[in-house]
Order: sequence, then C-alpha cells, then structure tokens
Amino acid sequence: MAFQLSPGVSVNEIDQTTVVPSVSTTAGAFAGYFNWGPVNKIIQITNEVNLVQIFGKPSNDSASSFFSAANFLAYGDNLNVVRAVGSSARNATGGTALTIQNSDVFQATYLNSNNGGSYGSFVARYPGAIGNSLAVSVCFKASDFSAWAYKGYFSSAPGTSQAASLAGGQNDEMHIVVIDNNGSFSGQVGTVLETFAFVSKAGNATINGVSNYYKNVIFNTSKYVFAIDPVDYTHQNATWGNPVTTNFDETNSTGDTNLIILSGGVDSVPADSDLQNAFDLFINKEYIDISLIVTGAVSATVQNHVITAIAAARGDCVAFVSPPQTAVVNQAGSEVTNITSWLASLGTTSTFAFADSGWKYQYDKYNSTYRWVPLNGDIAGLCVYTDTISDAWFSPAGYTRGQVKNAIKLAWNPNKTQRDTIYNSGVNPVVSFPGQGVVLFGDKTLTNKPSAFDRINVRRLFILLEKAISTSAKYSLFEQNDEITRAQFVSTITPFLRDVQGRRGVTDFKVVCDTTNNTAGVIDSNQFVGDIYIKPSRSINFIQLNFVAVGTGVDFTTIVGAV
Repeated sequence: MAFQLSPGVSVNEIDQTTVVPSVSTTAGAFAGYFNWGPVNKIIQITNEVNLVQIFGKPSNDSASSFFSAANFLAYGDNLNVVRAVGSSARNATGGTALTIQNSDVFQATYLNSNNGGSYGSFVARYPGAIGNSLAVSVCFKASDFSAWAYKGYFSSAPGTSQAASLAGGQNDEMHIVVIDNNGSFSGQVGTVLETFAFVSKAGNATINGVSNYYKNVIFNTSKYVFAIDPVDYTHQNATWGNPVTTNFDETNSTGDTNLIILSGGVDSVPADSDLQNAFDLFINKEYIDISLIVTGAVSATVQNHVITAIAAARGDCVAFVSPPQTAVVNQAGSEVTNITSWLASLGTTSTFAFADSGWKYQYDKYNSTYRWVPLNGDIAGLCVYTDTISDAWFSPAGYTRGQVKNAIKLAWNPNKTQRDTIYNSGVNPVVSFPGQGVVLFGDKTLTNKPSAFDRINVRRLFILLEKAISTSAKYSLFEQNDEITRAQFVSTITPFLRDVQGRRGVTDFKVVCDTTNNTAGVIDSNQFVGDIYIKPSRSINFIQLNFVAVGTGVDFTTIVGAV
C-alpha cells in the first residue's frame, strides 16, 4: 500500500485473478495477385463472397492467387490478404494515368491538395484494367436535372445546402453517380454502382458535424473511385462559402451534365520482389497476429523468403508451400525427381514450414472453366478445421481431419513407394484414395533434423503455448522479482497447462520459477526466468497390427505378450 501523509482509511482493490489468455491459432495470412482492391495493405477477409467484393473475380493471371485464398476460406473465416501488383500497374483516370495503391496513399498525396492536374476529376480507386469499366456522371445545376439520365436515383434537383446558405453562398449541391460503363464489375453494361446525393462543392460544408464536401464523401464511402481534383462545376460566379477556382474538365460531356469515362488502367503481374514486399507486411508480430501463412503459387525464392524472413523470424506461425506447377502437372513419372529439385532450389529447411506434394484440379465458377491450383491454401485450411473440431495440437492429416475439399482430381497421386521417398524429405503426400476422397497423408514440418518439432502438431502446440504464456508473462514486467511474483507466475501458468494436458496436448509438464533459476545474478540484472518443461503428445504415423492364429483349446492369457 502507499504511505499516507495524515490519518485516514485507504481502500484498495487488488486483482489476483490473472489468467493465461486465449490466443488466436487460426488467423491466416496471404499475399498474391488480384485484379482489384487496395495494394500493399492488409485486409481481413472472412469468406469467398467478401474476397470477391474486395479483390474482384479471378482472371487467368490471378486465378492461382484467388483460389489459394478462397480454398483457405473454405475451412476458416479469418484470412489477412495483401494484394501485390507489378511496377507498371496503373489506375484508370479521366486524364493521364497514374498509380495510387490504396486509400492511405491517396489521403497523403491527393485528398487535401489540388494535385489533380492532367489526371481529370475522378480516378479509379485501385490499379488495374478493370477500372477502365468505370464512368462518373455529375449533375451540378438544378436546371439540368430534368434532362439528366440518372435523375430517377435522386429525390429532387441539387440546390443550396444549409451550410452554404448560412455562409452566404448558394448552388453548392450536386449529385454524383458511379457507373459500370462496360459491365466488368456487375456483369451488366451501364449498371449504376453508387450514388452520392446532395454532396457539396464547398470544402468546409458539413452535415451534423460530418464533412459533406464531395471529395471527402467519396473518399470515405466509395468502393470504386476517388475524386481527385477540386473543381468549379458551375461555370458561373455563384459562391458557396469556400469557393475553388479550377475549371471542370468537360471532356466527353454534353452541356453541363457531364459523363467522365475513366481509362488508362493497366494490370501488371507482380515480380518476386513485389510479392516479397507484400508478404513483408506480416513481419511484425506485434502489429499483426497470424498463425498460418498461405503462399499460393510463388517461386522458390519467394517461398524461401516467407519461411525464413517471416515465419521463422516471427517464431509464431507456419508457412505452407507447394511445389511449382511444372513439377507435378502432366509430368508422367518425373514428379519425385522434380520435387527433389524443387527442395534443393528452396534452399532452406525449417520447423516453421510445411510442404505438400502438389496441385489439385478444381472448377472456376466465375469463368466456367477448370483450374490447377496449389494445395497449400487447403492444407493451411485443414489446420483451421482441426482447431475447430479438436485443438491446434492435433495433426491435420488423415481421414478424420485431413479431407481436402473441392478437388476434382490431383495433378499427381503418389503411390506408397513415392510417398516413402518424398515423406523422408519432409514433403507431405496428398493422396486420392478410392471411396475415401483426397486426404493429407503426412504431418511433417519441413526440417531434416529429427526432433519433436518435425511434426506440425507439436510445432503448433508450442506456438500456442508460447503465445499464450508470453502474453500472460507480460503482466510480470516491472513487478518485484521476489517469491510472491514468482509464485503468482507459477500459479497462473499451471492451471493453463493442466487444461492443455486434459485436452491431450501434453502428457506431462513442469513449471520452475524460483531461486534455482532466478539467482542473485539474474535478479540483479533485472531479469526474470521461468522454465517450462513440456512432454508433447505425438501423432501416430505408423500402425502395426499382429494377427495371431491359435489353437481352439489355448488359453489367451498364456500367450499374450509372448508373441
């Protein structure tokens, strides 16, 4: 208790209810190539519909990325996605093309400035050729409203807002419509995608304390465009409180009712360096909590980077990788040799990585065709499924938890001899058994060092324990390193580990935090040591069944154990 300076009664609440918190074990991460959406920004996706809404439908170039993400989401509902693009990607604009990766870049560079210049009045919100399907129509004079093609979307003509009227201005209101001019977004040419009613030309206009300036409204609410240039939409001397003087670009316009057709959007497939930069957004574990990294169809260079620079460096997640399509699709018997070459090119081994044996064939409903897709999205998804029906320390392999979804066939269905070879190298076979479906048939991490961590269930067990216990241990920071603090630490950790033991995660454990490991030297250096000994539960990889025939008169008790 604190010292009192004069007589009195002090009442304190002391919280001794510290527990080991629950931690996420199923948050996925993925960086890949998509046709739409923010670039180099982490977006949480919960299902395939959400994936399409944010990042667009797949094309031939983006299909492997799209379905790697979608396949993970078939098992779970938490995937953090980053879109990567090549250096020549461009946003469609009403003038000269430019590149704006995401809303943060736009806000920093264009939102509060007059830097529109030759770019026109509106720009597609994200880079990509699909932005060329967008058009914007603006009605900014009441006299034009009756002839405007989109008047049916609004209750009345634009006029003067209350904010402008109070400031002594007039005629500041306008209506804006975003149109799918080519039908690339909606599937229907000319579909109205968004409407913005009674927005103001005045930079200081507000409604109930919220900005009604058209540029801010579109920035905050549009899914398709940014308004890039403050413009004078009236061509007359009317004022609205905070006037701007830049003239409106009337290209492709008729009179004062304007249709701005966006163009110049360009797709650009990301290079390895672009993908590495996108994956690097997941490096900082204090910024983003993830447990499973889907790599999709990337090169061995990118796979190595994800394994070493992200998964192993963080120490709290597993990277999932597949061999390249050329190693297993239509290879007619050279798959084992190709996988061996791939492993050599990968150039790394790690208990924080998990390799599968190939690709699956699945239907692309968005383009009415079939696609080859790497399996690592599914395998990471099986870990999510395992967490859902069991716990992270159970193996995701086998007939109970290892059933792969949406597989018409496998590029390569390894036989027993082939499975033995690749499994010994740390590559986990995915096998199609008649009447049993497609099954993950291995649970090795990608390491050549025999240890408890050469199995993914043990690796994920320790990730969970380390996350949970380290989070709890933070509350010991800056406390006194004495017997009370050490006893509190042990009493907090022990029930948690006992619960894990009861759920078959460990066979035994011991927590040591006393003067044997917190010596005088440790205490004097302001350190605190807790040693946690774990005996992890192991998965069954090999089963031996012995069937013994005995005579009719034989007593079983005399021969059991003697065979």
